[in-house]
Amino acid sequence: MVDEGAQDAQAVVPLVRGAGAAVEDVVLVVDAANVVGARPDGWWRDRAGAARRLLDQLERLPGRTARGAEGADVRVVAVAVVLEGRARAAGQDDRVPAPGVHVLLAEGSGDDAVVALVEHLQDELGEGDAEVVAVTADRGLRARLSARSWGPGWLRDLLDER
Repeated sequence: MVDEGAQDAQAVVPLVRGAGAAVEDVVLVVDAANVVGARPDGWWRDRAGAARRLLDQLERLPGRTARGAEGADVRVVAVAVVLEGRARAAGQDDRVPAPGVHVLLAEGSGDDAVVALVEHLQDELGEGDAEVVAVTADRGLRARLSARSWGPGWLRDLLDER
């Protein structure tokens, strides 16, 4: 589902509430601009196309168990992707994201939308629910977050695994 702005992230909450198990469950909040920009593959020539490719790859993650950036196994129960600027076009097509993948279109600053989404999820989720983890290398954004954050290299490596 495509949400106009991070304030409409309520759709992510039911998927992750009470998801806790022996393996840590996580909901990833992905700073798409930062993840796409981490790999110099010509993304700057077609920002929407690069964002669409990332969305396509992220659809494989919900329900997947993998090694987290901190070394412990985690199960990805949901992915919320924040698109900003020209990359928003990738979330405005007629394609419906796979279950567990949510696209949020930032009205202004993508960083502000990531912060608002993380805070919203943390407010809604309780003990025993999935842990919120932001994926970004942006130091300024990381400093504003109350959640753990993992770098885009971790996510790119995970997405490159077949």
